[in-house]
Amino acid sequence: MKIMKFGGTSVGRPERMHQVKDLITRGDESKIVVLSALSGTTNSLVSIGEALAAADKFLAKSRIDELHAHYNQFYPQLLKSDVAKEKAQEIIKEHFEFLNILLKISFNEAINRDILAQGELLSTKLFHTLLEELEIPAVFLSAFDFMSIDENAEPELQKISDRLKAILAQHPDDSIFITQGFICKNHLNEVDNLKRGGSDYTASLVAAAIQATSCEIWTDIDGMHNNDPRIVDKTRPIAEMSFDEAAELAYFGAKILHPASIWPAQQFNVPVKLLNTMKPEAQGTLIKADVATVGVKAIAAKDGITAIKIKSSRMLLAYGFLRKVFEIFEKYKTPIDMITTSEVAVSVTIDDLSHLEHILEELGTFCSVEVDRDQTIICIVGNMVSESKGAIQSVIDSLIEYPVRMVSFGGSRHNVSVLVDSKFKKEALQSLNQDLFSW
Repeated sequence: MKIMKFGGTSVGRPERMHQVKDLITRGDESKIVVLSALSGTTNSLVSIGEALAAADKFLAKSRIDELHAHYNQFYPQLLKSDVAKEKAQEIIKEHFEFLNILLKISFNEAINRDILAQGELLSTKLFHTLLEELEIPAVFLSAFDFMSIDENAEPELQKISDRLKAILAQHPDDSIFITQGFICKNHLNEVDNLKRGGSDYTASLVAAAIQATSCEIWTDIDGMHNNDPRIVDKTRPIAEMSFDEAAELAYFGAKILHPASIWPAQQFNVPVKLLNTMKPEAQGTLIKADVATVGVKAIAAKDGITAIKIKSSRMLLAYGFLRKVFEIFEKYKTPIDMITTSEVAVSVTIDDLSHLEHILEELGTFCSVEVDRDQTIICIVGNMVSESKGAIQSVIDSLIEYPVRMVSFGGSRHNVSVLVDSKFKKEALQSLNQDLFSW
């Protein structure tokens, strides 16, 4: 059995849902199909929640009505028969009645999570209705029946596996199963989610839970590219890469894959394929355990970075200084991306500024602090790239025209990272692309 995940753009139009139908009915292998919400739906649901949180019920009602109108235009183009259209109309009515009821009750975070779940529930129910109309046998699975997270918001993989295998055992003669990405239940048995981009995560978790033959991630891009095609000309898809390389790229800015979605598949050695719904014949990218090629594979960039330089003359040979620094970031649950040190200073980067003011205040009690905002991490990824002869020299030479704030080299065999001011991002990516890739 394999997993096939389709993102919001892949199901965002009626004709694309029909393309998905064609893709999942190819071949004889059993499959679990994981769907995202229709493109734009999650953003609309977020805005509804924000309006309710601000007690602006007029705005919330307006946003609900706009989204409702979109779905009322969508289903008649998706379905042909009166029976199927009537069923779709009832599905849409049910979910928008729920959203309208929320206008009359007090808003809280649990309600917000319920709001966000509506997108995936709508897309999977409408898609399942399409399959029913076309007499394609398929089983509708509710992610709430098997997908769960613990009190630390971490997926409970063993429980997911046990529940899902038990459900599948009840359908020995079925070969197509439809379920939702992103949504789950938490340790309080409340509706919750795997955060934005979590449909990729769902697919990888399901693949790990059943030890699938492969996990296919279908988007509107023909694989992971060697640079950002929105910024750099003449990028190309990467045919193969390792789990470690893909994880680095996903974390440092490659938008095609959710950063958390690598490790479950990697744990159980399930190959991940990145494929294009609009170009199903394209090779895409295969992510697996071992890849023979050595050297630079791709470049990614992560914006919204803040660099913090922590300086103290007491740091020189001071036992426990770094521990004291990192305990402050741990206290405020703020992850660090890059670290560089000298005898009297340490520089770190963060992208979560929620607690920056408190972090700076506590650091200031025992050292001086400088902050550089609007920075970009550029990540150069490849198999053993940090050990390749001349790799770091090539990177530095490519960036000779631009001031480099930090360099992280040697911490990973697959990654060389540099920090530059975001205003130099475009030129830096283009220069690296020209110097590191030969055509």
